[in-house]
Amino acid sequence: MTTTGRKARETVFAPRIDELLRTHRGHSLFRLEPDTVGVAGPDLMDAVLRARPANAEERPTFKPVLGRRVTRAESAALMQAVAADVRAALKKPPAADAAARLTGRWPLAAHNYLRDLVFGRERLRFRVLVDRRLELTPKLTWAAVAAGAAALGRPGPGAALSYLAALVAEADDFTERRFALYLYRRVAAPVCFTVAALVTSALWLGAPFDDTTPNRHILDEALRLLPPSWNILRVASPEFSRVDATIRADDDLLLLPLLSHRDPALWDDPDEFAPERWHDLDPDHTPGYLPFGHVNERCWGRHMVLPLAEHLLDVVRRDGLAVDPDQTTGRVALDGLLEVSSVRVVR
Repeated sequence: MTTTGRKARETVFAPRIDELLRTHRGHSLFRLEPDTVGVAGPDLMDAVLRARPANAEERPTFKPVLGRRVTRAESAALMQAVAADVRAALKKPPAADAAARLTGRWPLAAHNYLRDLVFGRERLRFRVLVDRRLELTPKLTWAAVAAGAAALGRPGPGAALSYLAALVAEADDFTERRFALYLYRRVAAPVCFTVAALVTSALWLGAPFDDTTPNRHILDEALRLLPPSWNILRVASPEFSRVDATIRADDDLLLLPLLSHRDPALWDDPDEFAPERWHDLDPDHTPGYLPFGHVNERCWGRHMVLPLAEHLLDVVRRDGLAVDPDQTTGRVALDGLLEVSSVRVVR
């Protein structure tokens, strides 16, 4: 499937995503695999997500690490620390060379800019854990984590550390440091991944933007058409059969905001990038709109992602950054994070 932005740019989805959009858009409940049901109807998604809280395996950032569960207290402490780092970063004025650093291929250039903005004062053993290249294979991530844990030690007095790194540095031995550093990766990297993906999507879908259009409306619409978190997993549970009798007790559920965000029964011109629609819509109470999950368990990270994305859009709009007019096709791969890859951004 392809969609067309304001500048006749074509978005080409991976075949599996394209098939989902062609085959199941507008459907509430459908079978994806012998043991997996897809859910995209807003009322049914709401009922499923109210049926029970997410379990440990369903919390993407805080799934167990090497069999060790991440407690709510640990996850809260980590999120509070990285939120403090984001607030500190947002108090800084944009760097004088921001436009030059953001010229090039996105989302990579945007990711590196955000990494340096939020974690730039970090020691290398921490900063490497936010590197996009670690996504190539889990072995690279674990190698970086193990190396950092072996060499970490205690920072000296006055060492420049983020709030998140300072929390991690309190771990006492190799095993605890390895666990803490892996969680550092899980918390810090997705902030940069998600913001870079979101603003890349916004640029691809809608730039140049009307001067009167607020950043938040641009981001809400980019989140609608290309939500980075495009699916929500719920593993088989007896509660779900009580929600809908066609769901078997052994069925896993894949809830798909990707589909509900483009459902023609919910949206006028569902494939069009129209940020002005958000003048009259509340993103927190719009049926079927779940870019940060359900109201019962909304992603903690949204309070970091949206302000950072607005900051990045401010720089883009201030400095006249735009998609290279010679690029007319953007590709979206089948991955855990939905993003347009390799967008050329010029000034």
